[in-house]
Amino acid sequence: MSVSMSEDRFEELVGDALDRIPPELAQAIDNVVVLIEARNSDDPHLLGLYHGIALTERDSHYGGALPDTVTIYRESILAICSDESEVVEEVAITVIHEIAHYFGIDEDRLHQLGWG
Repeated sequence: MSVSMSEDRFEELVGDALDRIPPELAQAIDNVVVLIEARNSDDPHLLGLYHGIALTERDSHYGGALPDTVTIYRESILAICSDESEVVEEVAITVIHEIAHYFGIDEDRLHQLGWG
């Protein structure tokens, strides 16, 4: 079952999810761009994707790198939710999950923490 939602409302939910990141962690996020796209062309069921160099892997050669990206796939999330409250929750989980990759947290640990 799919939920219908305006792009503006979905963007607002992504912003709300980013606001849930504790301030001490949010301040540590540097050189990251959050994008919203309809779907991932390679994997249409993917909900989000982090692309970049995790904070734990950055070294003295990192300077001048292009920004890392966190992409949230709107249509993929809307397709798996049955109402707006589910969308709110799934957006939060997806945003936190992808930001966690920036901090070097892998899939296994995210699943252990309940953010899988």
